[in-house]
Amino acid sequence: MGRVVAEAMGRHVSMRKILAAAMLVALAAGGVWWSAARGGAPATDLPKWSAIDPPTPAPQLAFTDGDGRPVSLGDFGGRVVLLNLWATWCAPCVEEMPALDRLQAKLGGPDFAVVALSLDRGGRDKVEPFLRGLSLENLALYLDPRAASTAALAARGLPTTFLIDRQGRLVGKAEGAVPWDSPSAFRLIEHYMGRGEGGAGGAVRTSG
Repeated sequence: MGRVVAEAMGRHVSMRKILAAAMLVALAAGGVWWSAARGGAPATDLPKWSAIDPPTPAPQLAFTDGDGRPVSLGDFGGRVVLLNLWATWCAPCVEEMPALDRLQAKLGGPDFAVVALSLDRGGRDKVEPFLRGLSLENLALYLDPRAASTAALAARGLPTTFLIDRQGRLVGKAEGAVPWDSPSAFRLIEHYMGRGEGGAGGAVRTSG
């Protein structure tokens, strides 16, 4: 009799473990769904990527375009922005430029823009022929020769890339060269564009 009771209790304990494990899986799945539904940071296997959670307001950076006209992040209102800090003398930066160009070609438009911001002191005269030499056809020329963006964003080196959502918030960053034309990068950005499950919309606002 005691053996039967013990076996029954053992089966009962095992069933409780199975049920508990099933509940944990369900809760985890629910947590992922809830995170996506509220616009939280999605899981990604993109190399060197780290989420900024909770998101923080992006600084109101001021820089110039290839024609010397003033530009700010606020000019990209309504779009998700991938802000890449780079320089021609930075080998990893040069390595990832073609991937950024392909990313802009695939997703660039009214919902998304790659802003590759050069920190070269030589400005346009240095950067424009360099980009031409790389046969990049999709990236616009943006210049920050005083490197004010590095201090504003507390960038520790180059390249450093920040993803800014439609609300003008920093939602993640990558330090080092990244395959920005990879499926992982596309999925991550499309999440914030609102094309993926739980993607968030809204207008861009940046801190002044």
